[in-house]
Amino acid sequence: MTGLSNIASLGALADLLADLPAPDAAARAAAEARQGQLTKPPGSLGRLEELAVFLAGWQGRERPAIAKAQAVVFAGNHGICDRGVNPFPQAVTAQMVANFRAGGAAINQLSRAAGADLSVVALELDRPTRNFTAGPAMDEAEVLAAMAAGAAAVDPEASVLMLGEMGIGNSTIAAALARAVFGGTATDWVGPGTGSDAGGMSLKARVIEEGIALHRDLIAAPFGPYLAFGGREQAAIAGAVIAARLARVPVILDGFICTASVAPLAAVPGLLDHCIVGHSSAEPGHARLLAAMGKRALLDLDMRLGEGSGAAVALMLLRAAVAAHDGMATFAEAGVSGA
Repeated sequence: MTGLSNIASLGALADLLADLPAPDAAARAAAEARQGQLTKPPGSLGRLEELAVFLAGWQGRERPAIAKAQAVVFAGNHGICDRGVNPFPQAVTAQMVANFRAGGAAINQLSRAAGADLSVVALELDRPTRNFTAGPAMDEAEVLAAMAAGAAAVDPEASVLMLGEMGIGNSTIAAALARAVFGGTATDWVGPGTGSDAGGMSLKARVIEEGIALHRDLIAAPFGPYLAFGGREQAAIAGAVIAARLARVPVILDGFICTASVAPLAAVPGLLDHCIVGHSSAEPGHARLLAAMGKRALLDLDMRLGEGSGAAVALMLLRAAVAAHDGMATFAEAGVSGA
């Protein structure tokens, strides 16, 4: 298991991330060469070709495979809900975790359809993080514990890892993380989440700006946005992404909340190179966030459910890319004249 349980401080985590495994350049080159030999015009499968080469690099072989797809949903609760930023009570988080475990949620059906093994990690749902307008949401030990829990959930033998989240109030946390990392104003990042109206979105923006003003020095430090605003599920997603990178497991991120969860990691050059974004969420801040992070989503289906649902649908696309890359005949094998 690739874990972070021995990391004693956020400074030590930064040291760990100074030397990261890279994709296998030879495997990528071999996969690109194979794409040029398959019975199709060069580039005619578009991003499917890019996905096959991406996976080849991280798996270290010319013809990658998806033998085991892992999906993990992290769940947490948030003290900022004390400010009324969500129309639903925090009890819904635990109720939805129970629904996931009973197999009744959208992510259960989509994971099954995509051929992924789903697990759910609930993070101290009876102990929400603190209200970030009154002080830091978490202390360093809490952030590290959540990151370690995320890392511990990762199977280092997985062919690909899909990540999702659940937590009443966490669209406010996502907007706060994006605002802290990439600037702008809170109104650039807030959206309806689970159903906020215009008044609710205005309230979200106000409390985020309060938090930014209160934590300006804290968020300037490495990983400081997790201390200032983070939910346990956001920090757990970050820990899972780090563990996956150390194990060379490629990651499919879900929508706005999941992508914002790793935004503070973007400060480490190349740390998110093993991550692809499954879909562009209908949550309005996501397109802006993707542009800021230099990421391009695979799909745009007007989804905004969370749970890892968009990542699960994107996994089906990744399987299609692998199938074409591995199963197609080359011009020589098919007896077809190439260019």
